[in-house]
Amino acid sequence: MSAKPNAIVAQSGGPTTVINASACGVVQEAIKSGKIGKVIGATNGILGVLKEDLFDVTAEKPEAIEALKRTPAAAMGSCRYKLKQMEESRADFERVLDVFRAHDIRYFFYAGGNDSMDTADKVNKLAAKAHYDLVCMGIPKTIDNDLAFTDHCPGYPSVAKYVATCAMEAGKDTEALYTTDTCTILEVMGRNAGWIAAATGLAARTPEDAPHLIYMPEAAFSFDKLVRDVEAVLKRLGRVFIVAGEGLKDEKGNYVTADSGAFGKDSFGHVQLGGVAEMLKAVIEKEVKIKARFNKLGTNQRAAMHFASATDIKEAYLCGKTAVQQALRGVNGKMVTLVREKGKEYKCTTGLAELSDVANGEKKVPREYINADGNHITKAMRNYVRPLVKGEAPVTIGEDGLPVFMRFKRKPLKTKLPNCL
Repeated sequence: MSAKPNAIVAQSGGPTTVINASACGVVQEAIKSGKIGKVIGATNGILGVLKEDLFDVTAEKPEAIEALKRTPAAAMGSCRYKLKQMEESRADFERVLDVFRAHDIRYFFYAGGNDSMDTADKVNKLAAKAHYDLVCMGIPKTIDNDLAFTDHCPGYPSVAKYVATCAMEAGKDTEALYTTDTCTILEVMGRNAGWIAAATGLAARTPEDAPHLIYMPEAAFSFDKLVRDVEAVLKRLGRVFIVAGEGLKDEKGNYVTADSGAFGKDSFGHVQLGGVAEMLKAVIEKEVKIKARFNKLGTNQRAAMHFASATDIKEAYLCGKTAVQQALRGVNGKMVTLVREKGKEYKCTTGLAELSDVANGEKKVPREYINADGNHITKAMRNYVRPLVKGEAPVTIGEDGLPVFMRFKRKPLKTKLPNCL
């Protein structure tokens, strides 16, 4: 083992507006510490490790590393590859350690969600069994905000700010043209948790403001109730703006858009969802007999750097920085968490959670954050999300008037092992 062992940082899962800010925190703190040799980037998460597709992040210009804070998505490249159980995929696990040994990697920083924390946990346990000196630290990342043991997840505040604003803007459009375009449906992401949909409730400052109805996976959904809700809003306002999470479920807990499994499953075995807005549109037009249209934000909602939350950027960076500080103190097998302190003024500090606990947990929108009718949010939800969306993150604007984002030069590390993939 060299005097200054190397660290590797990787990104996994759906990108966010601020996952690069976390990577920036890791890289800058590692360099600043003077205790780490190279900071190595893995191209496309754990797949980059398996393929030994690595590059020297410390060879990048300091201004490029700093620009990570102002660049959305995953600059190192992400993946949706989950290491299976040891008995099913021992070769993958051993390959990870072989790559780490070959490049004297003693610190593993993995930014991602539940499945990523599961991967980091498995690698950590294998290293311990193999008596390989390795520190594994998880960095929270998910726009869904469904990681347990953390008050909120980096990435969520920015998507909350963006979708709430989209609801406000599209809501004004519906209000202007309600005599012809009476109903608008905004579909947002959220497989099992309705945090993103709930965030749009911030836009409804008054009863007239959009959204008028919000449907989340935590509240059982039925099309009969949808029709009644829509008719009630129409009677009051003459128009209706609806937000629907993609993972709406019926009273039996089944996804309303995945009955036939037509969308298949992803590499983690999750049902692929889609089409909830189309379904709501069809039902409303048939049963209520008004014109409806729908908007799908898609990946825009998780990459909207132009309207990111300054709070989010700051906290994402803090998570990366803290992961390095804790690792250098000998902390291992943990994920950095965000802890909201009690008091009238919003203040957030960091904590730690076991990787294995995070991997097996899930945080859904509490019932007290959803109104009694299951179609909007409560004051408690507003109080929870309001401080998270504050502040505008700085964006570098080019001469053409558009944002400027960074891209790594990617000085590749020389491969030392035979290719296995």
